[in-house]
Amino acid sequence: MSNHQINPNKWIDLYSDYLYNYTVARVNDKVIAQDLVQDTFLAALKSMKNFKGEASERTWLISILKRKIIDYYRKINSNKGKAEVRISYNNESETEGDWLEERVADPFDKTAEDIMQNTELGDAIFNCLSKLPEKQAEVFRMKTIEGYETDVICNELNITASNLWVIIHRARTAMAECLKENWF
Repeated sequence: MSNHQINPNKWIDLYSDYLYNYTVARVNDKVIAQDLVQDTFLAALKSMKNFKGEASERTWLISILKRKIIDYYRKINSNKGKAEVRISYNNESETEGDWLEERVADPFDKTAEDIMQNTELGDAIFNCLSKLPEKQAEVFRMKTIEGYETDVICNELNITASNLWVIIHRARTAMAECLKENWF
């Protein structure tokens, strides 16, 4: 017997503000946040028959939204179907490379374990990104995740190219340490 009931007629009144605020904090774009919340409601409507009532309606909607956010980042960062977040490393024993991309499973050969690891990785990235200082997180998101050119970022944030590279280096170092502690 289910503990919770589902009522889509009240979703907008009860949950839209919470879901929107949750999303805008993770994607840093109001329009995209609105789209993702709308996609969440649509996906929830389509899968209402799968709602078992084991969690609250809000918890269920948040779980759908989290998948939508992860899918959004995968889509904007796809490179021939590969999920990609670039974090370069430099040390004497290895050459420079995109170490995080190497750990992402081939999307055309996914097992349940691959899907679970990618979900965990996405959650870990969002968690680590939220721990960065605001400016570092913004620069990291724009350069590494969204792939903006250096001059575009500098113009938008009113910083010099050398300042950008200092900020991005610090952000990447912090992200690498955070992911090392929280994901590997």
